[in-house]
Amino acid sequence: MLKKKDKYKVAVVGATGAVGNEMIGVLEERGFPVLELLPLASRESEGEKIEFRERTWTVRRLSKDSFRDVDIAFFTAGAEQSREFATSAVLAGAVVIDSSSAFRLDPKVPLVVPEVNGGMVSQHSGIIASPDPYTIGMSLVLKPIHMRARVRRIVATVLESASGSGKKAMEELADQTVALLNFKEIEKKIYPHQIAFNCIPRIEAFEQTGSTKEEAEISRGIRRVMQDESIGVAVTAVHAPVFRCHSGALNIETEENLSPNEARAILSSARGVIVFDDPSRDIYPMPIDVAGKDEIYVGRIRADESVRNGLWLWLVIDNIRKGSALNAVQIAEELVK
Repeated sequence: MLKKKDKYKVAVVGATGAVGNEMIGVLEERGFPVLELLPLASRESEGEKIEFRERTWTVRRLSKDSFRDVDIAFFTAGAEQSREFATSAVLAGAVVIDSSSAFRLDPKVPLVVPEVNGGMVSQHSGIIASPDPYTIGMSLVLKPIHMRARVRRIVATVLESASGSGKKAMEELADQTVALLNFKEIEKKIYPHQIAFNCIPRIEAFEQTGSTKEEAEISRGIRRVMQDESIGVAVTAVHAPVFRCHSGALNIETEENLSPNEARAILSSARGVIVFDDPSRDIYPMPIDVAGKDEIYVGRIRADESVRNGLWLWLVIDNIRKGSALNAVQIAEELVK
């Protein structure tokens, strides 16, 4: 358990990556009580310099001995590193807040979106998991609707940006775009197919059910965060040629009737949600508008006439910001309370 202090020694694993860099910025912006920052990364990034609160901090190489005297360890470097090093951090006395997929489906590890189920933080045994970015977005939008009209079924189509696959994926999208615009051959290293000017309806490996691992993780994750296993969930996850921000169409069925105007009113007062919805004036959420924002933007709220008590919504979340870095820091804020 975390000992109450005025300030904490904080480690960021993957400090030089997109999420790690954003997380350090969020820690500074929100005035998190950091006594000492320990940026950790792979051998390739060892020795790099990071600016934090008018000081320069040197990136150290990640090892199982890195966590001495660390109070809180943010893991942002991917599932493989989390599985290898998180236990060492816990044994050294740190509380791990993990943004990878490593522990999201572990029933012994709380899966937390602070605005939705922040009380789960107190049930940790050393590790707290932050959900998939789109699960975070869906839970913030669905929880207030669920409280009012009870959600029975969710069908989601998720368009995930290249940043969800890391820096190298973003570079591949950029390089392929430049190559194609100059009538040159493209190189494929991260994605199994061309990503520039294309959509790939597969994220991670396929399971026996025909769904991918990512789709299964979102389906199970939203039920865990909403704390209701009775909700039916179906997901299709797609790689989209966008650098930043996940988008998606969300079709929901509720037990009680809920008009689009009622849904707008509920969501307008929901924590962490911005209703951005006036199609007559071409106002609806788009990645270019949401990048860098803390909130989830929701629009295209309309009735689904094909089913009883059905609604359509379109939502966009900055997967690097709220979908990873901010949510993890908010978990830490709950933790230190």
